[in-house]
Amino acid sequence: MSILSSLTPPPGLRVLVTAGAGGIGAKIVAGFVETGAKVHFSDVDADAVAAATAESVTGSVANAADEADTRRLFDEAREAMGGIDVVVANAGIAGPTATIGDISADNWDQTLDVNLRGAYLAARFGAPDLIAAKGSFIAMSSVAGRLGFAYRTPYSAAKWGIVGLVKSLAAELGPQGVRANAIMPGIVEGPRIDRVISARADELGISFEEMRERNLAKVSLRRMVTAEDIAATCLFLCAPGGGSISGQALSVCGNVEAL
Repeated sequence: MSILSSLTPPPGLRVLVTAGAGGIGAKIVAGFVETGAKVHFSDVDADAVAAATAESVTGSVANAADEADTRRLFDEAREAMGGIDVVVANAGIAGPTATIGDISADNWDQTLDVNLRGAYLAARFGAPDLIAAKGSFIAMSSVAGRLGFAYRTPYSAAKWGIVGLVKSLAAELGPQGVRANAIMPGIVEGPRIDRVISARADELGISFEEMRERNLAKVSLRRMVTAEDIAATCLFLCAPGGGSISGQALSVCGNVEAL
């Protein structure tokens, strides 16, 4: 195999992506489809699932934080694809933007449930398939998983937890041939980060534009990353060239220096 060809996943992979109907998840789905993979994805929105299904792409309506939903998701994925080689635990929510004193216990629990519990459930129900396939588990962390993030404490706590999860899985399942890694996106272009910037701007009493510039001033490359950047990293982690990468948290962020 040439070095160039080792950068692309082999065709025929069977990939499960949580929250794959939009945003980063949709780009991950599209990237794997380009390599000739079969993909099964989940989303909480039934209309979004129906709209995103296509040739080689099947979907399930499922809440990533719900145990019964996740068990059913994996059962439906196995039925649709005949097995699972790759699990991408992508589901996540931004959570509240507020001081710690103003974050309710319900908001805290919801943020950790979707972001961290969801990744745990994906690992739990995916482990038997990944062991059988000597496959790959990828979970979506964030640069907030390596830096403190004022006013976003539940989000940051969950993303730090994901790093601990994949490092532990890499050690536990590595002897059985399974690799586990986290991806740490930086500031990703799109409506989700626009909502986060707007909420933080409101907290500080400044304009959206000023808040955006303050954020980019903390990025060495002075620009946001794209969902395609994150999808490309997923593909590399599942390619032969990425076959020795495990237990890592890979920042794809333009070098965010602080949050």
